[in-house]
Amino acid sequence: MSSNDQGNKNLYALALGAIGVVYGDIGTSPLYTLKEAFGPHGVAVSHDNVLGVLSLIFWSLIVVVSLKYATFIMSADNKGEGGIMALTTLAHRGVRSSARARWVIMVLGLFGAALFFGDSVITPAMSVLSAVEGLKVATPALGRYVVPIAVLVLFALFALQRSGTARVARVFAPIMVIWFLALAVLGIIKIAQAPQVLEALNPYYAVEFFLENGRLGFFALASVILALTGAEALYADMGHFGKRPIRRAWFAFVLPALMLNYLGQGALLLEDPQAAANPFYLLAPPVLLYPMIALATLAAVIASQAVISGAFSVTRQAIQLGYLPRMEVVHTSRETMGQIYLPWLNRVLLVLTVAVVIGFHSSTNLAAAYGIAVIGTMTIDSVLVMIVARRIWGWKRWQVGALGGLFLVVDLAFLGANLEKVEHGGWFPLVLGLVVFTVMTTWRRGRELVIRELKQAGLALKPFIESIAEHPPLRVPGQAVFLTAQPDAVPHALLHNLKHNKVLHEQNIVLTVEWLETPTAEPEERIELVALGHEFHQLTLRYGFAEDPDVPDMLAKCEKVGLTFDMMDTTFFLSRESIVATDNRGMAKWRDKLFAFMQRNALPATAFFQIPGNRLIELGTQVEI
Repeated sequence: MSSNDQGNKNLYALALGAIGVVYGDIGTSPLYTLKEAFGPHGVAVSHDNVLGVLSLIFWSLIVVVSLKYATFIMSADNKGEGGIMALTTLAHRGVRSSARARWVIMVLGLFGAALFFGDSVITPAMSVLSAVEGLKVATPALGRYVVPIAVLVLFALFALQRSGTARVARVFAPIMVIWFLALAVLGIIKIAQAPQVLEALNPYYAVEFFLENGRLGFFALASVILALTGAEALYADMGHFGKRPIRRAWFAFVLPALMLNYLGQGALLLEDPQAAANPFYLLAPPVLLYPMIALATLAAVIASQAVISGAFSVTRQAIQLGYLPRMEVVHTSRETMGQIYLPWLNRVLLVLTVAVVIGFHSSTNLAAAYGIAVIGTMTIDSVLVMIVARRIWGWKRWQVGALGGLFLVVDLAFLGANLEKVEHGGWFPLVLGLVVFTVMTTWRRGRELVIRELKQAGLALKPFIESIAEHPPLRVPGQAVFLTAQPDAVPHALLHNLKHNKVLHEQNIVLTVEWLETPTAEPEERIELVALGHEFHQLTLRYGFAEDPDVPDMLAKCEKVGLTFDMMDTTFFLSRESIVATDNRGMAKWRDKLFAFMQRNALPATAFFQIPGNRLIELGTQVEI
C-alpha cells in the first residue's frame, strides 16, 4: 500500500472516529430544537414561521459551525491542540507587551473554560432526557419512568469513560453513522411529501420571520441556538482527532444529514401543526418508534462523550498552565497523546449531571440553562480568535473587523435572546461557571502568593554556593535532586537537609520544571543545564501544556548535555508547603482557606512527576498567606 493510500485510510478512520465522538452533541440537537422553538413558550406554528425558523437554523449552521468553527477557529490550533485554554494561550502570546490586555484575556479565557465545564454537565442531562422522553410519545403512561431511566443511562455513560476515547469511538462510530443515516432518511421521506419546505434555505424567510414576529421572533433565537450545541466540541476535541478528519466528517456527512432531518420535521409541521409537541419522534413511522427511542438514547450517550472528552482536555491544559491543582491523568491510548481520562473529574461530572436531571426533571425545563452555557463560550471564542488573527496571524484591522464583527453580531444576538431565560434556569450554568472560575483564579493567585512568601524567606543560590565552598560541610556519596519552582533561590529542602542532617551530597542538582504555552516542547528546549560550580548544577526541564511530565525519563536523557544520572544512587528532595490562612494582604481569608484545601487534596508532586517513592525525601515547610 502506498503512503498516499495509507494516509487516506488513516484520514477516513479518524473521520469515522470523529463522527462517533465529536458530533454526538450537535447530532442529537434535532431531538429538541424544533420542539422548543414551537413549544408552549415558542412561536405559533404557521407556514411562514416554520420556514423562518428552518432558515435561521440553516444559516446559523453555515455561519457559526461551518464558517466560524470548522473553517476559522480550528485554524487557531496550538500545535494541533484546540479548546478554549489553547486559544487563550495563543491570544496571550500575542499581547505580551500589555499587562492589562494579558489580564483581560486571562479572565475571558478562564470564564469561557468555566462555562465549558457547565456545558459538560448540562449536555449529558439534556441529550439523555430528550431521548428518553420519546417514551412519553410512544406510551404516555411511561412518562414517570423517564427520569429514573435517564439516571441509569448516565451512570453507564460515565462508567464507560475509563475505557478511553479511542475505544469509545470504535464502539460509537458505527452507531452514530446509523443515527445520521436515520436522520437523513426520515427527513428525505417527509421532504418528498412537502417539497415546498426547501424554500427555507432562502435567507429571505429568516429576515421575514424577524419582521413579522418582532420581539417574539428575536427571542426565538434562544431555541435556534439549541441547533448549534456541540459546535465548540469541534475545536475542543481537535487534539483527539485532528482538524482534517473533523472538517471532512462535518461537510461531507454530518451537516447534510442534520439539515435533511430539520427540513423533514418542518415538512411534518406544515402538514400537521399538532406535531409540534415532539416533531422528531412523530416524524418516525409508529412501527419504528421504539427502535428510534433506543437509537436516540445511544446517540444521546454519544453526544455527551464529545463534551466529556473535551472537559478532560481543557482540565489537563488548565492544570499544566497553573490554573487548577494537580490531579490524576490516565492515558487511554498509546498512539494518541490527547486521549486521556481524569477519574476525579469524571466523578464530579457524574454527580452534577445526575443532580441536574433530578432537579430540572425535563428537557424543556433544562433548555434555558443549555443555551446560556453554549453561547457564553461561543462569544468568548469569537473575541479571543479575533485577537489571534490580529496579533499572531497579522491580519489587517478591516479583515478582523469584517469577519470577527459578523461572528460577534451573531453571538451577541443569540446571547441577548437567552438573557430572558436566566431566571428560568439560565442562572445554573452562570453560577456553576462562577464557581469554577473562582476555583481557578484562587488556585493561580494562591500559588503566586506562596512563591512570593518563599522568595522573601529564601536565600540567593549563587552566594549560598560560594559560602558553602568557604565552609564546606560533610559530603556524602551520591546525587541529590532538589525540586523547586525558584531556580535562582536555595531550595527549602536543601536548607532543611543541611540544617538537620549536617551533610551535602557529592553532587547537587537544583531542578525546575517549566510549562510552556505550547502543547509540546521542542527537543532543543526540553533540557537546559547550567553548571554553578562546586558540584552544583541548575537543571531546567520544559514540557508543553498537553504533555505529562516524566522526570526520571527526562533525567536519563541528560547525558547528552553532560550530566549522567544513576537512579539507584540518586535521592530526590521535595519541600511540601503547609498553607496557613491569615489576614495578610493577598486574598480574602475564605479564598486562603479554599486554596489550602485544594493544596492538601492535590495529587502529590512526586506522583505527578512520576518520581519513585523509594528515592524520595519530603521535608515540610509552613507558609502563611
